[in-house]
Amino acid sequence: MTIFAAVQTPEKVKDTVKEIIRKPYPKYKVIVLDDDFNTFDHVADCLMKYIPNMNEELAWELTNQVHYQGLAIVWVGPMEQAELYHAQLKQAGLTMAPLEPE
Repeated sequence: MTIFAAVQTPEKVKDTVKEIIRKPYPKYKVIVLDDDFNTFDHVADCLMKYIPNMNEELAWELTNQVHYQGLAIVWVGPMEQAELYHAQLKQAGLTMAPLEPE
């Protein structure tokens, strides 16, 4: 009984170096919009209450920007935190733009 086997020499596999490129997660903008029913005091108070490290001076500057320019970006950062701050400000009655990546 004769057994025939096909023997192939393995082809040389090209050496490829895969470079890992790390990309940072996108940052998201929390944007407050102007409306006709929230007062300056309420907007500034909400910003100081819900946005970390917000001081009174910056809160009032952003509140004026909301009023005179129609909107203000009040915080930029990771999506999970942006979702939280967005939801808190919206729950407090502020008019919010949808979250958008930076």
